[in-house]
Amino acid sequence: MIEVEGLTKRFGNKRAVDDVSFTVARGEVLGFLGPNGAGKSTTMRVITGFLPPTEGRVRVGGHDVVESPIPARRLIGYLPENAPAYTDMTVLGFLNFAAEIRGLRRQAKTSAIERAVGLCFLEPVLHQSVETLSKGYRHRTCFAQAIIHDPLVLVLDEPTDGLDPNQKHEVRNLISRMGRSKAIIFSTHILEEVDAVCTRAIIIDRGKIVANGTPAELRRKSPAAGAVTLRVKGAANVVSAGLSEIPLVARVTVLEQSGESVTVRAFPRPGAVDGQLAGAIGALARRWQIEQLQTEEGRLDEVFRGLTMSDTAGGGNVQ
Repeated sequence: MIEVEGLTKRFGNKRAVDDVSFTVARGEVLGFLGPNGAGKSTTMRVITGFLPPTEGRVRVGGHDVVESPIPARRLIGYLPENAPAYTDMTVLGFLNFAAEIRGLRRQAKTSAIERAVGLCFLEPVLHQSVETLSKGYRHRTCFAQAIIHDPLVLVLDEPTDGLDPNQKHEVRNLISRMGRSKAIIFSTHILEEVDAVCTRAIIIDRGKIVANGTPAELRRKSPAAGAVTLRVKGAANVVSAGLSEIPLVARVTVLEQSGESVTVRAFPRPGAVDGQLAGAIGALARRWQIEQLQTEEGRLDEVFRGLTMSDTAGGGNVQ
């Protein structure tokens, strides 16, 4: 549903997006991650036709967003950054306006508004002006206009920004449900949302894609992925020496010595099969009293920082 090929966007001498290519199919929810200024919002604006590309092509549902902008835009629901809306309108008035510019009339318009209001839990504020809404309700109002025409493609820039924990949970569930039949791309600065919602994630840094995969595939890029953490009775030097005898162990780090127990982490050598190191450690450690043993999956925040931390101060902040 979304095809991005060799996309480059320049603003003067600055390359905001640099030769980016990816696809999003129906049934996929793609998380878009990157530091501030990495090119996420610019890429999303080009996909929606808000900005023209400098080079490359973007197709939505087979329609080129430059050559056939109207057919492409008909397929898209867009929640821009900071959830802009006409603040002098009531919520109902704004949704009426959004439905009409999408070509909905009479009963189709009424049904679409009722559906969007219900999905976004807007009943309590339906007759309030947008300018009087809390940040959370304003965001939900803008989300409602993005889905009012039941589009096949959703482009969501920070869809849970400003929401309280319960509202975030509701929106994540809504995105997950919609993702079964739509192609969705959304940016987020909350890494836990990648695990909660995304079938795949892209990390972009300084205009270039630096990682593209499922959450599990990205976690495996973590330095701790596949490592085994265990807490046993014994001295740190004795446990470390024993673990170092295992051929699969590359190195051992002592995490904590507390009373008679020590917590250590053993890192696997390249090529070790998942679960193999834990089995080898379990066999060797029978002479120890094991209190805890677990294989680390890896952490997305470690992967993110490792791929995006720049040499300049302030690099690596997630947008």
